[in-house]
Amino acid sequence: MGVGSALDDLLDLLDLEPIEVNIFRGHSPVEDRVRVFGGQVAGQSLVAASRTVDDPGRVVHSLHAYFLRPGDPAAPILYEVSRLRDGRSFTTRQVKAIQHGEVIFNLHASFHSHEPGLQWQITAPGGLPDPESLPDFKTRMAPFRDKMGDWYERPRPIDTRHISGDYPSRVGVEMQGQRVWLRADGTLPSDPMVHAVVATYASDMTLLDTTLLPHGLGWGDGMMQMASLDHAMWFHRPFRADDWLLYDQHAISNSNARGLAGASIYTREGQLAVTVVQEGLIRLTKET
Repeated sequence: MGVGSALDDLLDLLDLEPIEVNIFRGHSPVEDRVRVFGGQVAGQSLVAASRTVDDPGRVVHSLHAYFLRPGDPAAPILYEVSRLRDGRSFTTRQVKAIQHGEVIFNLHASFHSHEPGLQWQITAPGGLPDPESLPDFKTRMAPFRDKMGDWYERPRPIDTRHISGDYPSRVGVEMQGQRVWLRADGTLPSDPMVHAVVATYASDMTLLDTTLLPHGLGWGDGMMQMASLDHAMWFHRPFRADDWLLYDQHAISNSNARGLAGASIYTREGQLAVTVVQEGLIRLTKET
């Protein structure tokens, strides 16, 4: 199976235009959005950083990012890379995403050459349904098709299969976490950076929603303003983003109009591939 059209569009979106040394330009899809999707700017920033790493044997092992301002989906984004360090084993880059003369997003990423060492990981959850046995997005959301309008028909490059139910079916049900199978909907190139970038894009899709679960709330009920504030990822082991990955997410804390959630991303075989932590704004606009 080749790359699907929606996934093809995503790869084009994440591919940046070189403007000058250490400077790249990205664009947003033509969609009805009031701000740029956080996973897009994070993925594009990681692409910009990786384009300045000369050693192909060095792969990203961690990234730390701050969402500083809402991105304008109608304007191009300029990515400016600073080469902070090129060491014998590690390479460190800073990326500033700029629109209208202001920094909207800041990312630090570190790349590491492979080294032998100790091996251990937390145990992956077991006894879960296979992703193929779970409904895809359109099947899941068919009862709400009229309410969703064009959003329902929009092609989706990431196939998500919810194990714990999803909004709006779980509104009113209090839980501390959720599990989602996800994968790119097609076959990706073999380059490990492509898989890391696609996983970075997908990691912003459901994680902040997890902070609402202990309260039985959903983001679409008009009761709150939500936005990602910062995002961190650690890449532990090789994986393919076009194979099924288990996104095991849990709420950590809600306080001071902020929510914190963490997650582990496992391969289908139970290997811990990525750890993710995200904090976001959760500002109530109505009484719950």
